[in-house]
Amino acid sequence: MNRLLKLAIVGLVASCGGGGNYSAPRNLDNACLLARERPVYMNAMRATERRWGVPVHVQMATIHQESKFIGDARTPHQYALGVIPIGRQSSAFGYSQALDGTWDEYVRDTGNRRARRDNIRDATDFMGWYMNGTTARLGISKWDAGGQYLAYHEGRSGFARGSHMSKPWLLRVAGNVNQRSAMYQAQLTTCR
Repeated sequence: MNRLLKLAIVGLVASCGGGGNYSAPRNLDNACLLARERPVYMNAMRATERRWGVPVHVQMATIHQESKFIGDARTPHQYALGVIPIGRQSSAFGYSQALDGTWDEYVRDTGNRRARRDNIRDATDFMGWYMNGTTARLGISKWDAGGQYLAYHEGRSGFARGSHMSKPWLLRVAGNVNQRSAMYQAQLTTCR
């Protein structure tokens, strides 16, 4: 009996604790198919929309840009002399590509000590928290995916200084995020 109990406990732990499914959904260009394939994502984004007021389509477009919905996404390695690894470009990690310092601030502010960047519910809640703060500090609408993305990428202080204005490539990316947000919004109205 004792042996059987130990075996059951090991089986339970193995079934719960193994690495999550961090791969991207099959169709990133169709919000309805994405929602059907990963209903947990939609539940997380709806919870964030209720809590922070950030629309689902804005969250989806931002996550698409940041990680392509890959839960354990990291920035690429940097190399000295083209061959010697010297670390990653930044500490960005997970669905939201949150940096260590900003994530720590989120954990302190929300009291969510168990939050993980590779958990979709925590990652979307982080985005909602951050975008809500951006609206409060900078006046950028929660419905403005491009503006929110610029403040998300550059940080609120960088955005306030206008650091994004000297980066044409980043302005193009923000335009793409805005377009994807509009596309997701139109798709979501047809599949709810």
